[in-house]
Amino acid sequence: MKPEFKVWPKIPRWQNESYVITEKIDGTNGCIIITEHGDIFAQSRTRILDESSDGDNFGFCKWVLGNRTELLTLGEGYHYGEWWGQGIQRNYGLTERRFSLFNVWLHDIPECVDKVPVIGTKLAESLTDMAELGSKAAPGFMKPEGLVMSATQNRGIRYKYIINE
Repeated sequence: MKPEFKVWPKIPRWQNESYVITEKIDGTNGCIIITEHGDIFAQSRTRILDESSDGDNFGFCKWVLGNRTELLTLGEGYHYGEWWGQGIQRNYGLTERRFSLFNVWLHDIPECVDKVPVIGTKLAESLTDMAELGSKAAPGFMKPEGLVMSATQNRGIRYKYIINE
């Protein structure tokens, strides 16, 4: 029996690629799942969440369900981001928690959601800005975690650059 033919994929040209550089926020990964039927769920990096004390991931599931009507405006799909702020990782000097979407190309977002801040398009300049100005997500916080470089043409390609371990 002959094996299935599998074509070698096209390789994108590196010199044609450009990047958007965003702040890497130090919190916990979260995702808002909206089904085609309008059901809404929350997930962490490793599992679907529930409202139990063991399954809520720093209150993210309760926040998603509590903001259901507003969040449904994101539309069907998986909306990944960072749940961060008070009591999560670096805290950023905040007294509340926030959700920042990784998709900086999304235009219409509900008021209860932010996007990760865009720092620039050139790594050296972005590193200088972060060193001198600190966090754009939480102005005045001078020890941000780092940067994420996202390819603009091949949007699945991302690199993280850690500044402050």
